[in-house]
Amino acid sequence: MRKLRILVIATLLFSTLLPSLPVRAEELSLSAEHAVLYEPTTDTVLYGKGEHLRAPMASTTKIMTAYVAFQYGNLSDIVSIPAAACGIEGSSIYLQAGESLSLEDLLYALLLQSANDAATAIALHIGGSLETFSNMMNESALALGLTNTHFVNPHGLDDPEHYTTAYDLAKITSAAMERDDFCRMVSTIKHSIPKGNAGDVRILVNHNKLLRMYDHATGVKTGFTKKSGRCLVGAAEQNGLSLISVTLDAPNDWNDHKKLLDFGFSKMENRLLCDSGAFSFALPVWGRNETALSTNKEAAHAILPKDAPPLEYTIDLPHHLTAPLKHGRVVGSINFIYEGRIVSSVPLVIK
Repeated sequence: MRKLRILVIATLLFSTLLPSLPVRAEELSLSAEHAVLYEPTTDTVLYGKGEHLRAPMASTTKIMTAYVAFQYGNLSDIVSIPAAACGIEGSSIYLQAGESLSLEDLLYALLLQSANDAATAIALHIGGSLETFSNMMNESALALGLTNTHFVNPHGLDDPEHYTTAYDLAKITSAAMERDDFCRMVSTIKHSIPKGNAGDVRILVNHNKLLRMYDHATGVKTGFTKKSGRCLVGAAEQNGLSLISVTLDAPNDWNDHKKLLDFGFSKMENRLLCDSGAFSFALPVWGRNETALSTNKEAAHAILPKDAPPLEYTIDLPHHLTAPLKHGRVVGSINFIYEGRIVSSVPLVIK
């Protein structure tokens, strides 16, 4: 069936899934050796500084540890802590061999307290060995299209073969934050989990000060070793716009992230295209002396630069409809265009 296609110069503004945007920022005077500001909905780098150069990432490794655990484990799994997970150097919740915690408890310890012993326990539970779990982490990185990342452990302690880039770490974080449970955990400031099997509790406090320092912060993870320097992955959301900020080897990381996030929110926005029901079209019904109304049931929004011009859109509809007609049946679409490409399609349905 031939369709009617109409090109319109919109005074409205467009919707989601932008291609990469030419919004690369001016210098922000950051302390970080490596930094990136990333907008995940449109897969856009808004700012970069050495973002594709390999570097150690310390405990920000645990974002991938959690991502793999969510892929292959269940939060309700009960993990009996093996002796091999006890006494790991660095940050710890001082696990004792033989005590039992749920995988959810261990993930809270991993992401809030940055516990290296919890990371080890998770890896052994999911992978059976640290080597197997590290291979699972590397396979997940490759599945995300990342070729400048390599893991040899689940906690981030220094190793010359353990590295990532600021860009890759932003992509890993973006994938992890598609999981509601991960977002819930990394946005939690304080949480309690069992200690031992006698009813005692551990109080976990999130190391990520951005949650207390930045009004719109939603996560995610800190890291530090002498070799890596201060590492931080941040995330924030404002009016429907989500941003991910990453710094590696940043002496003044909290301030760097505030600069990055403020910059992103000053340049980008989640803009309303149209309310639901803003468009309505009458279409003839084949063989009948009647018409049927179609409309956009959904509102549309856009992630785009604040200075983006009004957009074109096309209305894609058939010349007529055929019976039987059913309320809610999709009969066409409105396609919004940015820089010559369709960036969103809003379905038109029978009203």
